[in-house]
Amino acid sequence: MKLTVYHDGQYWVGVVEQEDQGKLKAARYIFGREPKDEEILHFVREEMWRLLGGLSQEVAVKLSDTKKVNPKRLARQAAYELSKNGVSTHAQKAMNLEYEKNKREKQTCSNQQREAMKARIRELKEKKAKEKHRGH
Repeated sequence: MKLTVYHDGQYWVGVVEQEDQGKLKAARYIFGREPKDEEILHFVREEMWRLLGGLSQEVAVKLSDTKKVNPKRLARQAAYELSKNGVSTHAQKAMNLEYEKNKREKQTCSNQQREAMKARIRELKEKKAKEKHRGH
């Protein structure tokens, strides 16, 4: 599991990536202003699990071979990861899939509401027309 906090130009954003058996789930959390250490710890302890639990879209990733790494190389890799701005492309794919799924659900819901409203208006018009012809 990996949490990346960066500034996207407007807000401070945290991206959580969870890799499990070759599948990657990623979620984005907007902190707003620059988060303090306590806010990040609160997010990790409580909100991160709720955020990851609500995700259903996964992206398949290639598992890397894990072997012993020289500590100096590991330190250089960690420094490189910290200097990198943004998130991995796999995380972006996972977030885009989740975003598209939510978008489709919202579209179907709004279409159903629109159709229900049209049906209600049609019924009211028919009722009004019948009331006009009553007694003639």
